[in-house]
Amino acid sequence: MSRKISKVKQGLLLLCCLVAATGCKQAPPAQMETGYEVMTVAPADRMILSTYSATIRGRQDIDIYPQVSGTLTKVCVTEGQRVKNGQTLFIIDQVPYEAALQTAVANVKSAEAALATAQLTYESKEELHKENVVSAFDLSTAKNSLLSAKAQLAQAKAQEVNARNNLSYTVVKSPSDGVIAMLPYRVGALVGPSIPQALTTVSDNSDMYVYFSLTENELLSLINQYKNMDEALKNMPEVELKLIDGSVYGEKGRVESISGVINRQTGTVGVRAVFPNASGILHSGASGSVLVPNSYKGVIVIPQEATVAMQDKISVYKVVDGKATSTLITVAAINDGREYIVLDGLKVGDEIVSQGAGLLREGTQVK
Repeated sequence: MSRKISKVKQGLLLLCCLVAATGCKQAPPAQMETGYEVMTVAPADRMILSTYSATIRGRQDIDIYPQVSGTLTKVCVTEGQRVKNGQTLFIIDQVPYEAALQTAVANVKSAEAALATAQLTYESKEELHKENVVSAFDLSTAKNSLLSAKAQLAQAKAQEVNARNNLSYTVVKSPSDGVIAMLPYRVGALVGPSIPQALTTVSDNSDMYVYFSLTENELLSLINQYKNMDEALKNMPEVELKLIDGSVYGEKGRVESISGVINRQTGTVGVRAVFPNASGILHSGASGSVLVPNSYKGVIVIPQEATVAMQDKISVYKVVDGKATSTLITVAAINDGREYIVLDGLKVGDEIVSQGAGLLREGTQVK
């Protein structure tokens, strides 16, 4: 009986081994394969608009300060008024300066009379000295009195000129064509050269200066593109101005100057563009954005999503023999946020992974 049970157990064991062996011989599950979008590199032309924050200033923003002290007796302009060069803006109390001028004129006349007397005295002493009636000392004294009278007359005339100038300074005139800013002082206010705030500001806004900055890399790219700074200023395309409300200003401007010094704190260089402002839409002190077009012809352009950035290095995955091969590239400093212009690392005809490059690893099979 025990022998029969033992044979049954052996049979069951053998059956289990066969089942296990059959399961071990089953084929492994198929691996999942992922497809990637690829592109073949080809030359293309691109016009890329680079945007830079900008501030707008008038060609001249002149703060008007009085050159003499006194009470404002008349304000001849209003805020926002357009004025001409030499137009009267303010009048300061003229009474004390008119009195000072009259005193100066009287002093000149007195000095002229004193000079005439000294001249007659000297001539008389000179004749008497020839006849040995007066001594050489008396003649020298008369001559010195004549010289002193001449000096006093010159001093009196200088005081007269100064008095006339001070009187003319009581009429404050515009030094250029422009638009009047705010008027912080009114009739009756005491003003002078040391007042904390200007009487007003005259802004010449017939043309407007728009200031923005380029990074050091963008500056070098610009110089490399046009060979030197002078050629860059001559041949740079016209720029546009986007206003604070998002609209684009109707007139185009041109880059007029680029600073020759890089700011150590910001690492940028200042650029000035000039825009015509015949319509008067632009105002000094406003802000906006400058749109600078950059034209590239026959260049290699790839989507930015085809790249992998690691610190300051940018790479793509070329497809070589069906496998992903990481390749470092050099791109232009200027881009539109969607595409890169490749300067080095790729050539026409290369095949690269155009999407999902960040998920790839070196040697990944690309289907």
